[in-house]
Amino acid sequence: MYKIFAALFATMLISATLVPLVRKLAIRVGAIDKPNKRRVNSRPIPTMGGLAIFVAFNITNFFFLRAQYPPRQLFGLFVAECLIIVTGVIDDIYELKPTQKLTGIILAALVVYYLAGLKMSFISIPYVGGFQFHWLRLPLTVLWIVAITNAINLLDGLDGLATGVSIIALTTSAITSFFFLNNTGVFVSILMLTLVAAMIGFLPYNFHPASIFLGDTGSLFIGFMISVLSLYGLKNVTVITLIIPVIILGVPITDTVYAILRRMLNKSPVFQPDKHHLHHRLMQMGLTHRSTVMVIYGIALIFSFISLLFPLSNFWGSVALIIATGIGLELFVESIDLVGSNRRPLLNLIKRIVTSSADTKELYKKKNNNKK
Repeated sequence: MYKIFAALFATMLISATLVPLVRKLAIRVGAIDKPNKRRVNSRPIPTMGGLAIFVAFNITNFFFLRAQYPPRQLFGLFVAECLIIVTGVIDDIYELKPTQKLTGIILAALVVYYLAGLKMSFISIPYVGGFQFHWLRLPLTVLWIVAITNAINLLDGLDGLATGVSIIALTTSAITSFFFLNNTGVFVSILMLTLVAAMIGFLPYNFHPASIFLGDTGSLFIGFMISVLSLYGLKNVTVITLIIPVIILGVPITDTVYAILRRMLNKSPVFQPDKHHLHHRLMQMGLTHRSTVMVIYGIALIFSFISLLFPLSNFWGSVALIIATGIGLELFVESIDLVGSNRRPLLNLIKRIVTSSADTKELYKKKNNNKK
């Protein structure tokens, strides 16, 4: 145990040491994020910072903690990580098209499926029974990896936002995996915490005002690793174990789902960027850059605390948690106009119910007064 904690501490130091070197490299190769209509930064900032996280993470895995991991999965993951990193680096320097980035993610997902042997195989539904996915294993596994990777990628819009939210999500996942999931090995929690340590070493450089950005190198890598590591708990899933990582990743998933919904309702291309994401809306409401990030950290912590209640609840308790979380989330989304100011179905319904109740009481009072 001492060796593991020492390795995690070393990972933070390695990551923090590598960031200035990666920053110089980014400037040299032209990986610079320049201000434009979609950006919130007012000056050019070196990007590609995720390279430091990737290198620190793998130095620890191969030199300090290698004995903790199954060899096939360690090397399979590394090959997939390299594909993602190459995709991100090329995008940070030359800016790839969405389809080209998607191709890189899918190729890495296929490596995870075939080389590392990670896949969704089975689901158990209470009161119904279990089902083998069979031919759906591959598409479901790839879809999960692509969806979560892109969700983290879309979240990377403010200094320290994607890094901090990912630290919260992965730490919660490590706790859940270690204490509550019987179908994962201890090495999964160690992998998660090693990645967390690498991100903690990077965060001081990335927090507002940032001196370096994650870039697609970092956001794709972190999103990919979160999706892959969560697959260890989804190989043989129940409805509840499927819900837990979704709740843990509530912030990026919510932002992505409502972005897609917003663009569909506005009849805009799904992949067309806009400035109506969660962080944009909070800043448009008057929050500062740093305050917006801290508020979203707080929301991520709320999702994490909720996710930790699921393993402690019975089936119907979990159903109640899902319903309550869904209602609370919808009210929050509508209150900040994440989909649009004219799209507030739940708030409008509550308003109608309250108005109708008030009118009924007023009518009842008038009838009583008339009787008197």
